[in-house]
This record gives sequence, C-alpha cells and structure tokens, in this order.
Amino acid sequence: MTSTFEIVAEPTRRRILDDMRDSERSVGELVERLRLSQPGVSKHLRVLREAGLVEVRRDAQRRLYRVRTEPLEVTSLFAALGLGLLVVGGALSLAWSGRLP
Repeated sequence: MTSTFEIVAEPTRRRILDDMRDSERSVGELVERLRLSQPGVSKHLRVLREAGLVEVRRDAQRRLYRVRTEPLEVTSLFAALGLGLLVVGGALSLAWSGRLP
C-alpha cells in the first residue's frame, strides 16, 4: 500500500492538488491549465482518488474533481510532528522520524 506521503511526493500530483485547491476542475481544465497530457492527468487523478485525496462528481457529461482536505490536514500534522504513517502486517501505525521539526 502506498502512503499518502509517497502519493503527494510526486511533483505532478502536487501541481494538480495545488490547482484544485480553491475550486473543482474537470480533466480538460487541468490539461489546459497545467499543460499536461489528458492520459497523464487522468492517471494521476485516479491515484489521488484511490488514495482518498480527491473526489469526483458527475455534471452532465463532465466529471469534476475536487480536493478532500481532511486527509491532507492529517498528513500535514503528522509531517509537522516528525511522524509518518506505516502499514505493518495490515495494521496502521505511527513511526517517529527521531527528530523534531
């Protein structure tokens, strides 16, 4: 299982999340605004959606994506505290980096 930290560490995914920070966007809008390929944007949105970082809604023929802030707030809090999330044997646990920020 890929951690939220690893998913958000990918620069293109951070650009997509940053662009959707204030409003929802369609794939076409993201392609145009970020100058990325449509298949690339769709792939990154799928990863972000499966991780619970974005959600999608249908609007007629379009799918509009928006950021889910709750998982990102928790991830930011853990990072600020020098903590990471680990999955060990199917159980979620915290790991301290050994240093404070």
